Order: sequence, then structure tokens, then C-alpha cells
Amino acid sequence: MEVKRVSIREVQKRQEAQGIDKVYYYLNDAVTYYLATVDGTKPRVRPFGTILLDEGKLYIQTGTGKDVVKQLSENPFAEICACMNNGTWIRISAELVADDNHDIKVKMLEKMPSLKAMYSADDDSMQMYWLKDATATFCSFTEEPETITF
Repeated sequence: MEVKRVSIREVQKRQEAQGIDKVYYYLNDAVTYYLATVDGTKPRVRPFGTILLDEGKLYIQTGTGKDVVKQLSENPFAEICACMNNGTWIRISAELVADDNHDIKVKMLEKMPSLKAMYSADDDSMQMYWLKDATATFCSFTEEPETITF
């Protein structure tokens, strides 16, 4: 596994982050988060790793042929959960809004070049979603929860 090096300035930026920036850094640094949707009357949870912050919107990405796209088209409300090895976790409740903006797809592929083996911004293989009316709660076993809405 490749070790990701981060500058001191980047560490300070993460530590001082507030609002949606704090949520973005947490999900980005967690690497894997879990997205929960509803399939009829049954819950469905799966791991995700795509995250992008652009112009004040937090985006995730999936493939258009996956069940999650059908589930979100029928019920766009979902939850995300991620945790870190330091005993903290985040839960986010939001409406996921489909976004077919080509530039956003390109930015996601630039941020995560490994996706280029499966997806292209120039066809219908990628589905982007942004989190609308989101409530993110940071939790731990030792501190009071912190809630951020965006």
C-alpha cells in the first residue's frame, strides 16, 4: 500500500476546517465510507470511496448500471457512514441529487484517476450525485457529537 504524504500546511488546513470542508476532509481521509439506501422495503449498504468537493457541493460517484442508481431514483434519501482508526466516526443524512454535469465528472476522474479504467466523462457510464440538505454528525466515544448542516 502506498503511503500518502501530506504537507504540514495541508494538515493544518484539515485541522482548521469547518462546515462542509470538514466533512469532505473526513470522508476523503477515511478512504472508504458506506452508503445506505432503500430497495423497496429493505436497506442496502455498500462501500464507496469517491468524494469530491466543488463550488460548495459535496459529490459522490457511481456507475449508471448499478442497483444504487435505481434505488436513488426511487428514493433519493440516503445515509453515509465512515470511521477512522482514532475512534471517531461520521454519519451523514442527505438527499442525493443526480448531476450529469460533464465538468464535475471530469474533475472526479482527475481527482481519482483509477476510475478512468471503468468510467468516462464522455459517455453515460458515470452517475454523479451531490448531497442536498445534509446533516453530518461527527461522533466519538469520548467527546460530545458535533453536527454540521449544509
